[in-house]
Amino acid sequence: MIPFNVPPYVGTELKYVKQAVENHKICGDGPFTKKCHTWLEENLPCQKALLTTSGTTALEMAAILCDLQPGDEVILPSFTFSTTATAFVLVGAKLVFVDVRPDTMNIDENKIEAAITDKTRVIVPVHYAGVACEMDTIMDIAKRHNLKVVEDAAQGVMSSYKGKALGTIGDFGCFSFHETKNYSMGEGGALIINNEEYNDRAEIIREKGTNRSRFFRGQVDKYTWVDYGSSYLPSDMNAAYLWGQLEVADEINDNRLASWHTYYDAFKELEEKGLVKLPTIPEECVHNAHMFYLKCRSLEERTEFISFLKENDIVPTFHYIPLHSSPAGMRFGRFDGEDEVTTSESEKLVRLPMYYNMKDSDISKVIAAVMEFYSKKINGNSSGNTSHL
Repeated sequence: MIPFNVPPYVGTELKYVKQAVENHKICGDGPFTKKCHTWLEENLPCQKALLTTSGTTALEMAAILCDLQPGDEVILPSFTFSTTATAFVLVGAKLVFVDVRPDTMNIDENKIEAAITDKTRVIVPVHYAGVACEMDTIMDIAKRHNLKVVEDAAQGVMSSYKGKALGTIGDFGCFSFHETKNYSMGEGGALIINNEEYNDRAEIIREKGTNRSRFFRGQVDKYTWVDYGSSYLPSDMNAAYLWGQLEVADEINDNRLASWHTYYDAFKELEEKGLVKLPTIPEECVHNAHMFYLKCRSLEERTEFISFLKENDIVPTFHYIPLHSSPAGMRFGRFDGEDEVTTSESEKLVRLPMYYNMKDSDISKVIAAVMEFYSKKINGNSSGNTSHL
């Protein structure tokens, strides 16, 4: 069986976890957490990075730092994970969903301005599949309307837009280091802060509402409870696991890109024949091969396609059910304008197995199965000879 995902593992992770244990420092903000912070700040680069317990809690911190009040509105795509929405619901915000672009499945930047009201406070672009949203347009809208921008870059580590790393363009960026992401600490994430005026409060929120971090730097003679907060810092053992992968971030990225391009090159002829649609990477974007997906011609064909691959010991998967049609989405938000793309395109999308160090033989098996499926489609379930394609 070829799984959909295998968590990344490079071989040094357990050595570093052992070191964290031997350091007698397994809570948060130990030596490995600091190494990860430095790596992010120097390699993205960014003004300030803070590891969190998940991409979800990074978004929660960003929502708090935006100082949202109950009834304030947040604009976001419906085609995203529940995390994007619930982080803002927790602070009492009202969700305003807008349609996505059919080429990248990112928020349609041309639909944002019509959704702005006098209650709008934040725009949340979600960089789907590690491919950047049209950030120049989004930032221009935000500037003209005095809005904050929180980048949900959960899938975007090592991706960029016009030379700038995703997560470093808006006011805040949020990464995920979940086991399904390109770089993993099991459960974890990071908040990227692009304006230093938020540094102190972010540390306080992350440290249970205390100024503990300032105390350890010698900036105050004792620490105390000063603001709202929670425990958003991960164990240094998790950070140690992540550090093993950040050390070889380019190697992981190159390996995934090679697999992605092998898929793309193999399936290009299917797209040329109108059988599938392949991912679109805009010219100004550098992506990180977070996922490889195809779009089938219909929901019915996708269902059949998924079943066929599973019969051939391959595990594909569809992706998000649009949030605006979910029970919580209807309760906490509304869809602005017409749903012209979100539902119809999401029903066609299917993701293929993609992970670090995926075997060439497994990639070849996936390609052969996909080609066989569409060969049978062309030939009316005849021999399945892919030479017809």
